[in-house]
Amino acid sequence: MGIHRLNHAVLYVSDLDRSVAFYREVLGFRPVDKAPAGFRGAFLQAPDSTNDHDLGLFEIGAGAGRSTAGRGTVGLYHLAWEVDTLDELAATAERLAAANGLVGTSDHGTTKSLYGHDPDGLEFEIVWLVPADLLDDATRAASKRIGRLDLDRERQRYGGQTRGGVGISVPA
Repeated sequence: MGIHRLNHAVLYVSDLDRSVAFYREVLGFRPVDKAPAGFRGAFLQAPDSTNDHDLGLFEIGAGAGRSTAGRGTVGLYHLAWEVDTLDELAATAERLAAANGLVGTSDHGTTKSLYGHDPDGLEFEIVWLVPADLLDDATRAASKRIGRLDLDRERQRYGGQTRGGVGISVPA
């Protein structure tokens, strides 16, 4: 049996308290008390996760420069986290915009995505997946392009409280 999911990610940050506040207030992560004494880092768990932790934040100090991955060096572009409903995706978009963390949005046909960045400029994606039983030929065909996301239209089409990813990332 091979790898079947990402368990957690660890990010280097310049200001631990600022980063923890962002991930708590904007994305709803909660701190998990497991950092050793004297360690300048934090472990956080996503709101509906059963993982021990989903995100580690390790402080390297205010003098740290921003990542140049994708612009001047190789490196990770972004992580993607999944939300259950389009209503939650819309609420997340509002929180990101209020925190000046919303970079953009995209409609990938089978997925509806927000793109954001944290206070250090590290990028991430928040995604809602069309459930398997609602996939049709047009939706699958649209996955070969990147379109403009109209969240209100998608909520009318699929319902704001329809659970995403069922039969795809979540067992049916």
